[in-house]
Amino acid sequence: MAKAEQVLILEPSQELKFRGPFTDVVTSQLKLTNPTDKRVCFKVKTTAPRRYCVRPNSGVVDPNGSVSVAVMLQPFEYDPHEKNKHKFMVQSLFAAGDGDISLDMLFKEADMNQLMDSKLRCVFELPPDTTTPAVQNNLDASPALQPHVETKPSPKSTNSEAEIKKAGDEIKRLREEISSLRQENLQLKEDSLRQRTTANPGEKKQIIIPRHDPQQANPMMHLVAAFLIALVGFIFGKFIL
Repeated sequence: MAKAEQVLILEPSQELKFRGPFTDVVTSQLKLTNPTDKRVCFKVKTTAPRRYCVRPNSGVVDPNGSVSVAVMLQPFEYDPHEKNKHKFMVQSLFAAGDGDISLDMLFKEADMNQLMDSKLRCVFELPPDTTTPAVQNNLDASPALQPHVETKPSPKSTNSEAEIKKAGDEIKRLREEISSLRQENLQLKEDSLRQRTTANPGEKKQIIIPRHDPQQANPMMHLVAAFLIALVGFIFGKFIL
């Protein structure tokens, strides 16, 4: 047996649109119209009951009457890249009699062939030039693009040790040169002092010689003259022999 066709007219008929931002409750209105001469019971269900609040979620539509259902989307962090799969289903059933009706028992005990239903999908929309907090947070959290810098491999430890050793040798060489220069400087000072002493021997003699008695100088002159005569004689005798 074929399933019964929906008698209620739904406005909208295919989509429930929710316009953001979604930092507060967003409400979409669903209008149910009964074009028949019988009372029609309805019940609204959703695939995401924790995300929506529906008022009323069930009731009765009088003949040729209508009922407005408020579908309220709870606040959440909207991600435009997340695919929305939320759906709503409106079930309806002709009411039996004119008395009071227990809608829960009616739909629970109803024959599936008597149930009529329509499905709507949810659509999230953002007004122009609006950025949701989730998108803004993602933008703030995104690291700034850094220019590509080609990094060269760091020198090996052996190269560093070689450079340190080379620097140490250079310092040692400079110290040795400084020490050598100091020694040369001292040697030059000593040579200069020695040259001064050698170049002016007469000054001391001039101070000392006048103090000697002239009689003490004569024997020395005799000794020098005798030595020179002996030396000349030795040389002359050497050539004759």
